[in-house]
Amino acid sequence: MSITLSELAAKEIKTILDQQTETAKKDGKDSENFYLRVGVKGGGCSGFNYSLDLDQTKRESDESWDQHGIEVICDSRSLIYLDGTSIDFKDEVMGRGFVFNNPNATSSCGCGSSFSA
Repeated sequence: MSITLSELAAKEIKTILDQQTETAKKDGKDSENFYLRVGVKGGGCSGFNYSLDLDQTKRESDESWDQHGIEVICDSRSLIYLDGTSIDFKDEVMGRGFVFNNPNATSSCGCGSSFSA
């Protein structure tokens, strides 16, 4: 079971992680061990919203794996809906952001931020 990041998505996440680490250092906070937490939350126009967060807490029940030097973590409940999902990053004229390609989604909204399974 896993979620994959494209090289472009990993590069963008590394940039965000570097910024977060610098901010934490400046604020005198712990700047070690940031993980990329991927998950789903109920809501959105299709039933579930994708979530991407930086997290410093890894729970025993989390699955984890390395993608291009980034430790990705996901809770077991979300992984049921996200197994096999790939995450890419698009930087285009009409906008920029992370794009989820989820083989488990039976439908998704027009903006791609929510899905049903």
